[in-house]
Amino acid sequence: MNLRTFFSLATAIACTLVTTTAFAQSESNMKEKSLPGHEPKAHAVRVILVGDSTMATRTGYGDALCKRFLPTVDCVNLARGGRSSKSFRVEGLWDGMLTLLKAPDAPRTTYVLIQFGHNDQPGKAERTTDLATEFPANIARYVDEARAAGATPVLVTPLTRRSFKDGVLQNDLRPWAETTLRIAKEKAVPAIDLNAKSNAAVAAMGTAEADTLAEEPPPKGELPPGVKSRFDYTHLGEKGAALFSKMMAQEIAQAVPALAVCLR
Repeated sequence: MNLRTFFSLATAIACTLVTTTAFAQSESNMKEKSLPGHEPKAHAVRVILVGDSTMATRTGYGDALCKRFLPTVDCVNLARGGRSSKSFRVEGLWDGMLTLLKAPDAPRTTYVLIQFGHNDQPGKAERTTDLATEFPANIARYVDEARAAGATPVLVTPLTRRSFKDGVLQNDLRPWAETTLRIAKEKAVPAIDLNAKSNAAVAAMGTAEADTLAEEPPPKGELPPGVKSRFDYTHLGEKGAALFSKMMAQEIAQAVPALAVCLR
């Protein structure tokens, strides 16, 4: 066994041991009761992603983030495009997440990363939520229910859009980010201010480089009839997913120390 393989194996074992120990310590005042003849299963670590298109498969950073965890971590990306803190629940997607948590063979150590804001903004039809009342209530309820199901919720502020005006990057999502951070503080749960980190990074790039983070390059000239460009200032291509998944991994290691040893 070479050194690289040895350290990879050691890190994987540390990931499982640290997160399981952290869970056990938080439950130290409870005694488990086992059925006669029942042998407890090894407890793996799981990370579940809940959010919108900026976290979802193909259009966001979620799948790239999952790849940054060690193979011993079960990373599940449940984020879906176009969803708000309201519609994710209305469509039954949150219930599906809770079902995973309550399954008899579910890992004992589970973290749920929750990121909403883009589709909660005004103009999103029935998905829109009121920033002062409905949005914070929705986020707080997600936290409470994830905790009640035995998971550790981690709130994530919405990824920045890449819209510049007169050379200055706009940040119309900041009010939703601030509300998310406030709920995290009130509920005493870990929080990752991805909005601030991503906005600062994109602002430093400038318009031209920021455009390379999109699903495809900006169209040159008029597109043929029936052809639609996938370029926009919100969704991510491979380069954008790589950048922001790395940023998220770094922030996770800071906000959730128990997961630091679970990252590649």
